[in-house]
Amino acid sequence: MSQTEFNDPLWRQGISGAQMLFVAFGALVLMPLITGMDPNVALFTAGIGTLLFQLVTKRQVPVFLASSFAFIAPILAAKGEFGLPAVMGGVIAAGLVYILLSALVKLRGPSFIDRLLPPVVIAPVIISIGLALSPVAVNMAMGKAGDGSVELVPYSTAMMISMPALITTLLVAVLGRGIFRLVPILAGIAVGCAIAAVLGVIDTSAVEQAAWLAVPNFITPELHWGAILYMVPVALAPAIEHIGGVVAIGNVTGKNFVKKPGLHRTLLGDGLATSAAGLFGGPPNTTYAEVTGAVMLTKSFNPKIMTWAAAFAIALAFIGKFGVALQSIPVPVMGGILCLLFGSIAVVGLNTLIRHQVDLSEARNLIIVSVTLVFGIGGMVIGGKEFALSGISLCAISALLLNLVLPGGAGWKKRDAEEA
Repeated sequence: MSQTEFNDPLWRQGISGAQMLFVAFGALVLMPLITGMDPNVALFTAGIGTLLFQLVTKRQVPVFLASSFAFIAPILAAKGEFGLPAVMGGVIAAGLVYILLSALVKLRGPSFIDRLLPPVVIAPVIISIGLALSPVAVNMAMGKAGDGSVELVPYSTAMMISMPALITTLLVAVLGRGIFRLVPILAGIAVGCAIAAVLGVIDTSAVEQAAWLAVPNFITPELHWGAILYMVPVALAPAIEHIGGVVAIGNVTGKNFVKKPGLHRTLLGDGLATSAAGLFGGPPNTTYAEVTGAVMLTKSFNPKIMTWAAAFAIALAFIGKFGVALQSIPVPVMGGILCLLFGSIAVVGLNTLIRHQVDLSEARNLIIVSVTLVFGIGGMVIGGKEFALSGISLCAISALLLNLVLPGGAGWKKRDAEEA
């Protein structure tokens, strides 16, 4: 389809929409499975979120919104301490951060984001997100629970499942051609589950008992300031990821979506999608790079295709057996794939430093990156039982404050120029 041919038959739009959901599917459901959420709820909120985004952006941007991996660490931490309903309150608050950023971009222009959140702030936060999660991936790959507290599958059996799943994911990502190169996660899950079935690890009894049609297990959110403090600071990194996604899809389609419909509208759409996800009990949303890759490969520039993808996601959410089948995926399968995915998150952060040529020999930059990494990966906690910041939330706030306070930043340079 060419960029101007937006009047394709409905059946062709529907097929393209199903293809886009297929590309996004692996990462979409993997995130809720890791965090203990209902994958059917994640499908529902991905669909609703994409439709809200299209409404706000006047259906001009061909992107699909779904589960954000950046929030895995704070969700796991906050869930263990405050419970899932409180986490959902935090997700709603994280969406409000996007909405606030949207208003500031509208008032002060897109360059405001670059000044508030330069690469030296965002990169170490992204690196911390990936590396802080690495023990979860390794534990799951070895057949344990994410925190390593319990062995769910014997070590030798788990390794016979997780390593082929990982290797398959790697090979498809590197050697795959066409649309298949965009679905390495699905390929890894398929191979891992096939081996698990042969080894007798998969239990399908729950699938057989589940109803074909069922309402997803929606969760009513609760307001808890502790959970909100876990979630809100982490929204800074996905906000930058969102901007990169909007620029990327603009490069693919040959349009400047930062100007039209405007970055403030895309941020607002993402924020509303994330807050809506929290209202129903789903994970925070973000634009999916896999879908951008599929748009580039297939030349499917028509935003209506994403409407179809959203509709299919919502429809799948009400198939009860489907959700139960997803929840039966063995832990080692997910663990093997996550060894790549969590490492990839850290590499995105490293690439941000390299691409923007951040000079780490400069004391200011070295301090920001060093303190952020140690706080984020080391598990630093500041505060007490009633009020505490830790992990990714703490490192995000620390990076932001250090950038504002230390001499040499944009604000200091402006002040020095005025004094001169």
